[in-house]
Amino acid sequence: MQIKICPDFFDPWQEIQAYQHSAQDMAGKFGATGIFIGTMRDFNEGDDVQGMTLEHYPGMTEKQLEKIVTEALQQWPVLDALVVHRVGNILPNEPIVLVAVWTSHRGDAFDASRYIIEALKSRAPFWKKELLQSQAERWLTKNTPGSFG
Repeated sequence: MQIKICPDFFDPWQEIQAYQHSAQDMAGKFGATGIFIGTMRDFNEGDDVQGMTLEHYPGMTEKQLEKIVTEALQQWPVLDALVVHRVGNILPNEPIVLVAVWTSHRGDAFDASRYIIEALKSRAPFWKKELLQSQAERWLTKNTPGSFG
């Protein structure tokens, strides 16, 4: 398992490739990789959005993400997992979050990766401030609702 908080732009596909390459003990053992990549939209709550500042609580955020991934490891036969989350200033179309889960079968990969992203969105200590097209700023008080359940 690896958890990364990134203050700079990251390429999710390079992150997956590098992690998979470094995890040689997984070679030949996984049959499915469940991947979720979240990117920043240029709209939210009916407004045009120019950018976003994403803040976190260092140390606490990583611990919460590790707890979430550990829960997934206990519920599904996950071989390995990678979570990369962006912080700092983010522009539309830039990746914000990557969740990758390696399992033997696709159903477990889908279920575990969905569990991780939904738990991350509801429990991890991140705070978002949007810069609107009008130059106004607003802190978000809730996440876009998921449909996990």
